[in-house]
Amino acid sequence: MGTRSGTTADQGPSAAVDLPITVGVDGSEPSLTALDWAADEAALRGAPLRVVHACWWEPHTDTAAEGTAVVAVAERRARLRQPGLRVGVGLALEALEAPEYALVRESRNALALVLGSRGRGAVAETLLGSVSAMVARHTQCPVIVVRGTHVERPTVEPPSSGRVVVGVGEQPEGSAAVRFAVAEARLRGVPLEAVRAWRRPRHAPAEHPLFVGAPAHAHEQQAVETLEAALRDAPEDLWIRRRTVEGPARDTLLAAARDAALLVVGAHGGDDHLGRVVHGVLHHARCPVAVVPEPEPG
Repeated sequence: MGTRSGTTADQGPSAAVDLPITVGVDGSEPSLTALDWAADEAALRGAPLRVVHACWWEPHTDTAAEGTAVVAVAERRARLRQPGLRVGVGLALEALEAPEYALVRESRNALALVLGSRGRGAVAETLLGSVSAMVARHTQCPVIVVRGTHVERPTVEPPSSGRVVVGVGEQPEGSAAVRFAVAEARLRGVPLEAVRAWRRPRHAPAEHPLFVGAPAHAHEQQAVETLEAALRDAPEDLWIRRRTVEGPARDTLLAAARDAALLVVGAHGGDDHLGRVVHGVLHHARCPVAVVPEPEPG
């Protein structure tokens, strides 16, 4: 696959049966912000944390030594933040393929893959560069982009505070994004806000007074029914706010999640490109964004 040294042996309980929260680090401040968030999430779930650094391998350089130093610093930081947390580390040196593929491989055995919104190398480009579509198509677990509130000194909102917002898509029944959002809200003990955006039809018949407003009402009612279908299996003890909003889905979700702890959106792996809504919220949301792979309709 083009990995010169693959992934190093874990320094920690790699034999643990439960899957880890995996975080990609590159030594930048945003990636350390993501590390803090991932450590809190792992502690919240009672799961191990796996710290991974993926980078290009360059002959006659100290790439391996530099990478080892990056994960060592990250491991110490995670243990200080969450004492008692089970932490393992991995280093992937890529010679023939982009380092992002190492992160994709890591996602096959992870509860979630956590990355920073900016940085250098694989982590930065995976999120906001041209390979973001590849990550959304091929990861087999939720990918969580942690955004800081300030570029120089990003901050992390504790996972146990705030609320969880989920965007409900066109295929609500069996939505992996909704299930993930429900689980996250219950873990945190916070409300869930389920949002369904709808659009007024462009060419609504308006010549007769009886038709005025009818098409729009029908579309709004359809949005209400979509929300209900998505939340049909939600636990009764979870406080849920249902919202139908007329307008573009991206803008609606960004507004709803302005003061949220987490925004959850679904992504279909069969797409040839990252959807406009997912792409937009990844770039502009002010809170962490979880992109959850959705199953293909069958």
